[in-house]
Amino acid sequence: MIARHDINFRNILKRANLCVPDGVGLLWAAKYQGTPLPERVTGSDGVPLIAARAAEKGWRLFLLGAAPGVAEKAADVLRARHPALQIVGVYSGSPAPEEEDAIVERINASGADILFVAYGAPEQDKWIARNTPRLRVKMAMGVGGAFDFIAGIIPRAPLWMQRLGLEWLFRLYLQPWRIRRMMRLPRFVIAVLLDNLFK
Repeated sequence: MIARHDINFRNILKRANLCVPDGVGLLWAAKYQGTPLPERVTGSDGVPLIAARAAEKGWRLFLLGAAPGVAEKAADVLRARHPALQIVGVYSGSPAPEEEDAIVERINASGADILFVAYGAPEQDKWIARNTPRLRVKMAMGVGGAFDFIAGIIPRAPLWMQRLGLEWLFRLYLQPWRIRRMMRLPRFVIAVLLDNLFK
């Protein structure tokens, strides 16, 4: 929904090597439009899976973003699960352009192979797009609130709610201030219905 009004973000999404459906609404929309997607892929699920593979393969990770101290806690959790995991850098930083040079230098000096960026959309995606040409990582991925979940700062919805596509409702219960963001959901449904109607 942001990309409908932010042409820069829209172009970033179009140029990305991989975009995954991180919300149940995207699964519904794809099915409704006759191009179903196999499953939902969230940063909260993806980061631990990539970390497990990284521990096996010797890939080095850098965790960037989230509130101060959160990425460190997430790194501790991931290391406890995978003792062979190499997390070569953790930094909260900021998506502000004036901080980019120092952050890119820090990431490059770490020797990281994979960069997880947790600044939230669209800031994390714009940060990655602006800095990819000078980053020496093999992969950079926006992960939203994944560090908060991994660190245990914010609990995940019960599995039954996740399976029913109600994780957004649980998150709203925990963080009522997200109501403005959640108001995009009905607009998204209307946009999908109208898009299909005028095809």
